[in-house]
Amino acid sequence: MPNWKMSVQGLDPDRTATAVGRELDVSPKNTREVCNVIKGMKLETAKNYLEDVILLKKAVPFKRYNKKVGHRHGLKNFKFPSGRFPEKSARMVYEVLINAESNAEYKGLDPERLKITHSAVMRGRKVKQYIERAHGRSTPYFRVLTHIEIVLTEI
Repeated sequence: MPNWKMSVQGLDPDRTATAVGRELDVSPKNTREVCNVIKGMKLETAKNYLEDVILLKKAVPFKRYNKKVGHRHGLKNFKFPSGRFPEKSARMVYEVLINAESNAEYKGLDPERLKITHSAVMRGRKVKQYIERAHGRSTPYFRVLTHIEIVLTEI
């Protein structure tokens, strides 16, 4: 069993609550863009935003992986108007955010004063798979798993 550590250090344990999702079967590129959008938001605002992304009402702006990505209607306020609706990534980030909220309530923090101060995405291990082809050949097909970290701080 690996000994996992958080990528952020020096947190005040009395004012922060953390939650981590390890080895999730989502795209690390899409999840990175979702986490960049919610970083700095208050908890309720981030939950409402992720619910709208899951229901395909709001798009997520793609800053880094945006080649051949079309522009979306609701992204005129952002610097990058290109975006998508990564609902699977938003669903996983939403679940980790709910876990962080319940950890904060267990610690006795006020849920209305919580803010997302750290959200990070890292690539996990690769699951090696192979697709059978004609004449006894095969093509490798690798699935990359994802780690998600979220830290809530009471302001």
